[in-house]
Amino acid sequence: MAALRLVCLAVVLAVGLVQALDISKFKDVPVLARTFKNLSRGPPQQVVTNRAVVQEKWITQKLDNFDESNTGTYQMRYLLNDEFLTEGSPIFIYLGGEWEIEQSMVSGGHWYDMAEEHKGVLIYTEHRYYGQSVPTTTMSTDNLKYLNVKQALADVAHFIGTIKAENAQLANSKVLLAGGSYSATMVVWFKRLYPDLVVGGWASSAPLLAKVDFTEYKEVVGQAFLELGGQQCYNRIENGIAELESLFANQRGAEARAMLRLCSSFDDKNDLDLWSLFGSISNVFSGVAQYQSSGDIEFYCDYLLSFRDDATAIANFVYWGFGMPTCVDATYASTVEYYLWAVTNFGAGRPWYYQTCNEYGWYQSSGSRNQPFGTKFPATLYTTLCGDVFSSQFGNEQINNNAAETNEYFGGMDPGVENVYMTHGALDPWNPMGHGVAQGATVIANASHCSDFGSIRTSDSAELRASKEKIAELVRQWLA
Repeated sequence: MAALRLVCLAVVLAVGLVQALDISKFKDVPVLARTFKNLSRGPPQQVVTNRAVVQEKWITQKLDNFDESNTGTYQMRYLLNDEFLTEGSPIFIYLGGEWEIEQSMVSGGHWYDMAEEHKGVLIYTEHRYYGQSVPTTTMSTDNLKYLNVKQALADVAHFIGTIKAENAQLANSKVLLAGGSYSATMVVWFKRLYPDLVVGGWASSAPLLAKVDFTEYKEVVGQAFLELGGQQCYNRIENGIAELESLFANQRGAEARAMLRLCSSFDDKNDLDLWSLFGSISNVFSGVAQYQSSGDIEFYCDYLLSFRDDATAIANFVYWGFGMPTCVDATYASTVEYYLWAVTNFGAGRPWYYQTCNEYGWYQSSGSRNQPFGTKFPATLYTTLCGDVFSSQFGNEQINNNAAETNEYFGGMDPGVENVYMTHGALDPWNPMGHGVAQGATVIANASHCSDFGSIRTSDSAELRASKEKIAELVRQWLA
């Protein structure tokens, strides 16, 4: 039974990581980059029950929407499902975020069901610098100056104007937006900047407050394991990671390196290597919590508790989470090298890391004592990485200034928008950066990140079903 459980765990963890990163292109992805990428993958693919014809289309966008003297352009990809098209069809746009768009979001799920009800046209836009919508020949730091949310929102505004101008049946159509995670943030901010272009929006798991040292994230990850996995599981995580930290701190690094299957290049006397390792370990647990569905955490906790001691349990669990490499590359230098390699090798997470340095922060650190993942991955790890990967201008002070400017421009926790329905999972680690019940959002018990886009099902909890019914009713009001 133990062997079978081990195989099942390996398959489950590996599927999530492979979905996030096409590892066939790279021999060994450093685990910090690998686990960070896993935490920024797109929303869950939807169950598709019909054979809708989804068309891949392209639109010409300006390279710089705010510099009239810059005549450069690029091709932005979008997916179109017009199976319900009729005169005056409302336009249901799902916004892409820091991922490659895929067909299921416009051919299944609750957004699709609402479009069917209202004979709407479904569109999924791809964000500049992600997927196949890359405006420049490389992702050098200089070229990435065209990557920011203001440019992306202006792309959406131009897209809406163009799609209505070029299709007579849609000339007077109302437009609705939906998004998850970062693209949910875009829904809110688009309504702030371009309120007259859309009648309403649905923002699932939208972080609104840019914050460099995002200590609350790991607190909620720990809370998810405590509430769903139990105190014993929480203690195993906390004690196991503390024991691994202690081994490194007390001249027993060789023992810890062997237990964790670390590559020989790992230097346990180097703070950046230690920080990278423990940040990656915590990220494996974060990936479980962020994307968990019913029974997941209980399953993983059963596995963790099947070992005789705490440190061995953690070492085995994260080894599977790292994709079972020949040896685990947790060195900081490899992470820097990987992101520099990504200047000409797209799809490796470089653009999103740039956006965190340039606009948001959101570095999920060990700065809080109210979490079980130890003390060895401060926000300094991530801000240092910004400077080493992109430019020395990205020092700690500048990154904090960038986040402050984002909050000032978009309003932080007070974006000042109407007709945007915000939802969060109560156990989504991102929810502390967004609106709660007091601000009018719906918080769904036991739910995780972007977990409410599926069609209404009998297996939905009462809270989840009520939330889906609420957005459906709001859409009816917005389109009335």
